[in-house]
Amino acid sequence: MNELANKIDDLLISWGISSHAASNSVNIIMLILVIIVAILADLICRYIIVASIVKLVKRTKATWDDILFDRKVMSYFSHIVAPIFLYFLLPLAIPDDKILEVVRRFCMIYIVAVLLRFITAFLAAVYYLYSTREQSRNKPLKGMLQTAQVIFFFIGGIIIISILLNKSPMVLFTGLGASAAILMLVFKDSIMGFVSGIQLTANNMLRVGDWIAMPKYGADGIVIEVTLNTVKVRNWDNTITTVPPYALVSDSFQNWRGMEESGGRRVKRSINIDMNSVKFCSPEMLDKYKKIGLLKEYIDETENKVIAYNKQHNIDSSVLVNGYHQTNLGVFRAYLNNYLKNLPTVNQQMTCMVRQLQPTETGIPMELYFFSAVKEWVPYEGIQADVFDHVLAVIPEFDLRVFQNPSGDDLRSLHS
Repeated sequence: MNELANKIDDLLISWGISSHAASNSVNIIMLILVIIVAILADLICRYIIVASIVKLVKRTKATWDDILFDRKVMSYFSHIVAPIFLYFLLPLAIPDDKILEVVRRFCMIYIVAVLLRFITAFLAAVYYLYSTREQSRNKPLKGMLQTAQVIFFFIGGIIIISILLNKSPMVLFTGLGASAAILMLVFKDSIMGFVSGIQLTANNMLRVGDWIAMPKYGADGIVIEVTLNTVKVRNWDNTITTVPPYALVSDSFQNWRGMEESGGRRVKRSINIDMNSVKFCSPEMLDKYKKIGLLKEYIDETENKVIAYNKQHNIDSSVLVNGYHQTNLGVFRAYLNNYLKNLPTVNQQMTCMVRQLQPTETGIPMELYFFSAVKEWVPYEGIQADVFDHVLAVIPEFDLRVFQNPSGDDLRSLHS
């Protein structure tokens, strides 16, 4: 390049231009040539080298390289070629050391900015690659991506400031140690979100796609995104609730993933029976109950035990208070047990029972406790409703009554 500059200088002098004017003209021409070389290098890199790499990558059977070596990612990387050429060739065109130093600093700043842009695009490609994999789909990768981007931008910002001030980056990092408290205050939410994200991931507390409930924040729905500062929950009414990640660590929330991964979804509901309708079963009542398919075997087996017990203890069965007798409530409870055990929508491998709870002023709560084999919300609610529709309809068959507070019709019937 120096020989080229000398030849241009000699040519200009031979054309009758003065030595001083020729020297200035040579610098301008060399600057134009340096810029042209940098532009040509950029064009060659982008339209020949990068294009060839992209075409070569697309021919491979693997898909990961198509994402990592995407044209956009490689295009960002190719932008670094022109400033590098300018940085090394500008001394040939700018003889003034002060001007050269300023221009080269701007070249360095541009190089750092291009590198940051390339790293951001590359990290986004890596995030997209891992988010498409089944084993990583439910992990909060976006929060990690944002954390890495913040770290790289922070380092890049320090380097750019050090270039502008002509100081070593280590000097600035040392000075930042004294202002760590201020930085922690400014980036408090980001730091807490980063730490909380690590805890949520390490303890497998939360994944994208989980159904969570957090009444304190009005969240009850599916987690659609986990970022550095927020966890987005799409509620069942299609509203979006944002929850800070650290709130999920410091406060309590309910995650329904365990239910979804288990064999069933729990049903726990009770019906209050009027205590005044509970009584011993007469022979006529037992004959009536034997006609119910789910109870015939139970009635016969239990009645044999009753007769054997009373006979063994010489009990006078004519008085129902003496000895052991069946009650309509006990028979009803046995019916509900057999009914649930014969339902195909009930998971028989999990807990299934009918039990009495503590009697209250509103009657005897008869609780059905079982697990629906269907876990989807709408079908689950339908199964639960069908079971209790049947229970309410069958109660009168056992000479029992459901307890409910007197209504207007009840009071009018009493008055009449």
